[in-house]
Amino acid sequence: MTTSPEEVWFDEDNLWVNLSDGRTIGAPLAWFPRLLHAEQKARDDFELSVHGIHWDSLDEDISIQGLLAGQGDQTHPKRDHAA
Repeated sequence: MTTSPEEVWFDEDNLWVNLSDGRTIGAPLAWFPRLLHAEQKARDDFELSVHGIHWDSLDEDISIQGLLAGQGDQTHPKRDHAA
């Protein structure tokens, strides 16, 4: 079974996704600088696919597999979460 996104929304600091298996997952916007710095209109202009979320105007793709693994934008250095 493939877990796919069904709904996406934002609060001040996070990206939230409802999944087809009933889970809701969140990730800090700090993991995704393009989304963090985008206007709400651009954030709301996304497409859902079986594997993830795509923002054409922001050139951003987020896979559900990556979110479930706790991975942010892999082009930026990982932060030390032990602090």
